[in-house]
Amino acid sequence: MDQYKGKAIVIGQGYVGLPVAVSAAEAGWNVVGIDLDTSKVEMINNYVSPVEDISDEQIRKLSEAGSYRASSDYTDAEGFDVAVISVPTPLRETKPDLSYIELSGAALAPYIRKNSTVILESTTYPGTTEELLAPILEEKSGLKAGIDFYLGYSPERIDPGNPKYGLKETPKVVSGMNKESLQKVKDFFDGFIIETVPTSGTREAELAKLLENTFRHVNIALINELAQFAGQLNINIWEAIDAASSKPFGFMKFTPGPGVGGHCLPIDPSYLSWQVQTALGMPFRFVDLANDINNHMPDYVVQRVTDILNDESLSVKGANILLAGISYKPNTGDTREAPALRIINLLQARGAQISGADPFVSEKNWPSGVMRVEYSAKSIDDADLVLLINQHDGFDLDLLSNSSTRVFDTRNVVPDSSGVDRL
Repeated sequence: MDQYKGKAIVIGQGYVGLPVAVSAAEAGWNVVGIDLDTSKVEMINNYVSPVEDISDEQIRKLSEAGSYRASSDYTDAEGFDVAVISVPTPLRETKPDLSYIELSGAALAPYIRKNSTVILESTTYPGTTEELLAPILEEKSGLKAGIDFYLGYSPERIDPGNPKYGLKETPKVVSGMNKESLQKVKDFFDGFIIETVPTSGTREAELAKLLENTFRHVNIALINELAQFAGQLNINIWEAIDAASSKPFGFMKFTPGPGVGGHCLPIDPSYLSWQVQTALGMPFRFVDLANDINNHMPDYVVQRVTDILNDESLSVKGANILLAGISYKPNTGDTREAPALRIINLLQARGAQISGADPFVSEKNWPSGVMRVEYSAKSIDDADLVLLINQHDGFDLDLLSNSSTRVFDTRNVVPDSSGVDRL
């Protein structure tokens, strides 16, 4: 660990906040991770990591060195030099819910001192840092943002389970409400991230985050809709994508899937759409259309499942359907907005018996009414149909191609076989 740099508070100890807390502690900060989920705090203080990207051993090492601990008590923010707010910002009936930011800001504010720095990381719409958070911090602290203390925004870019681009390896956009605040935010993240990317203001940084995910969301929607049309036209969409990808310029490869999951793609573009509608009175048509297409991909998957079972003279009602992979992406247990959850609900409503194989998803996040099984030749053979949602590294895909059980592969990863249907 590096030389002692001061006291840092990281509010929220999930997929975003915990990696920041651990990385800051490794870089020489004395870190307290604050989370109101007492069970999560207990786990961390017993050296059990709640996210895959941080190991139990990392937490143990830092905890035993006195560099990091978790707490549910904001009094532990006393005397902080830097505070990072990494709390959820969900959508509630298509509107941004910023209550976690508001509550965190109000709880943190009494402990702000002159020359301390507050950094918001939570995904939100442009203007949140200066128009919402700053007034809360100022009212509760009696200090002026940008004058008495520093305030900035640095959007998270965490990709759970990515072995190549973790927190440290991914360039970090940084911003401040003035030059002095920007420098403080940049200095903090420069301590443990390879590259920081400054913007001239917080709104630009807030928009950059939404732009990244809106770009992906719209292009995924394009290829998802095209996949449906290609199937009806009896065209192999996967072969067409590979052929188009041979062009060395002017084309970026996106692939279809059963839907979009995680916090970013299903939610972030709607923040931008909401602000455009609220502030300008205009619809963001690309986002609205992409939402409609991607949100209905699970319905399309269920229709395809129904058609495949019909080919076998089977009904969805009473059918044994095995879902291989329940989390929203491979090699992580993250089920936030996972399309598998919607698919499960739709199939259960039609009377299907659902089992699931996913070694990464915890019991706490396991979907209701789904029997947990191991991914094995037996569980595959026992099913009437296997629905591959995503492929974890431990899944032997040859078991699917060699089985007599019909397989619906939504990711185009199972080796060719007469019993395999593809999205």
